[in-house]
Amino acid sequence: MSATHFRFDVDQIDLNGKTILVTGGTGSFGRAFIRTVLEKYDLRRCIVFSRDELKQYEMAQEFPAGTGKPIRYFIGDVRDLERLELAMRGVDYVVHAAAMKHVTTAEYNPFECVKTNINGAENVVMAAIRTGVKKVIALSTDKAANPINLYGATKLASDKIFVAGNNLSGAGGCDFSVVRYGNVIGSRGSVIPFFQKLINEGATELPITDERMTRFWITLEQGVAFVLSCMEMMRGGEIFVPKITSMRVTDMALCMAPDLPHKTVGIRAGEKLHEVMISEDDARVTVELDDRYAILAPFLEARNQAYHEIGAKPVPSDFRYASDTNSAWLSPEELRRMIAEL
Repeated sequence: MSATHFRFDVDQIDLNGKTILVTGGTGSFGRAFIRTVLEKYDLRRCIVFSRDELKQYEMAQEFPAGTGKPIRYFIGDVRDLERLELAMRGVDYVVHAAAMKHVTTAEYNPFECVKTNINGAENVVMAAIRTGVKKVIALSTDKAANPINLYGATKLASDKIFVAGNNLSGAGGCDFSVVRYGNVIGSRGSVIPFFQKLINEGATELPITDERMTRFWITLEQGVAFVLSCMEMMRGGEIFVPKITSMRVTDMALCMAPDLPHKTVGIRAGEKLHEVMISEDDARVTVELDDRYAILAPFLEARNQAYHEIGAKPVPSDFRYASDTNSAWLSPEELRRMIAEL
């Protein structure tokens, strides 16, 4: 199965006339998401919520406020509950993309990572409930499944907070769900820009942590489409996992620089050989659909029934969705095409 198979339907959700707020809206995902919804829908407002004024200034050069596009820029930090409540007034949907994401930085600055990824998640939940937001969808990571580093552990805690938020909001209140996916091709901090920088600078070899290493890969466009499709499908309490492709890191390096040798430098602290998005322990509450899996909250049985009604099937009890045993692999040709499009 190739990467071209993975196309997520975004035509089911109607965001016309709605107000959307994106935390961390100046990041790679936020910019791609906002570009898509501004082009596709006639929004009432689209709010960029982030703490970096320089990135907001730079983003405003591409998406100017007050020039026909209903975009607004809101300086704020998810650590600040009061500021979040102010920003969420009149908002229909929230996409929570703000996070400390760098594994090594989190290991050396654990308190800061906890404040943003865990305390920030709690603040988003409370602000959304208090201001009457209809739906919140939070971005997670494959590192949250069986985490071995602080970043993954904080994102697992964040996932649990958003799932539990459905109990706090009650019937008819805000619905909270999570989207979990792997590495984004071409995003800031990913291996492709790193390899490309080395190649452009005339490197004579490319550093490989381990020749066996595999990773899940998704494009920004696929990630945006998946989040939009989950917005329509969500009932509250799910952790959605897309069916996407895997690739060996050595194959990626060969695609980008076929003539350069590789130097094995060893796995870094907090890094896995293979990534897992659904562990065996979550298999008993996971259902499968055509293009995704959904890890359901066992304490939300009434909402979970909707998935059985649309034909979702329970996965086997020993099911494990991991990058090394994945049935779908990214071909070298597809990767080269994706890199060219970037």
